[in-house]
Amino acid sequence: MFINNSESKYEKIFFDFSINSIEGNILNLDKYKDKVILLVNVASNCGFTKQYKDLQKLWSTYKNNDFIVLGVPSNQFGGQEPGSNEEIKKFCEVNFNINFPMTGKNDVKGENAHIIYKWAKKNHGNSAIPKWNFHKILIGKDGKIIDTYASFTNPMSKKIKLAIEKALN
Repeated sequence: MFINNSESKYEKIFFDFSINSIEGNILNLDKYKDKVILLVNVASNCGFTKQYKDLQKLWSTYKNNDFIVLGVPSNQFGGQEPGSNEEIKKFCEVNFNINFPMTGKNDVKGENAHIIYKWAKKNHGNSAIPKWNFHKILIGKDGKIIDTYASFTNPMSKKIKLAIEKALN
């Protein structure tokens, strides 16, 4: 069954959840209330890992306009994120100067997926389930999903930037 935003009931919104930060602290997502979020499952050893550079560029471009990139490391696709949270954080800082928020390592699909990803599937359908690393979910200021983007869609693509700009206005 196809589900889109207009049909979704949204018993909860994105900002109702929390997740552990990469440093191990609880990150209450209501901290990002009234902001536009790009939720991205990331990995250090993937062909798409170079997208970190463009995620950082996207974050730098829009962060002063109520926009957040939130990276969620996951080892579910080809074992391409085997490191500890500390190793992942160091890798991102050293190789890509990442300073956007990152969570601890989580499952993003299946029975053990973090509740945020279960929520995304429930409210947006199968397109919200990552098929590979660097899958993107755009969440509006209202805490509801606007759209999803496959791994091969670059974060700095016109498609994503236009969607972000529309959501910010």
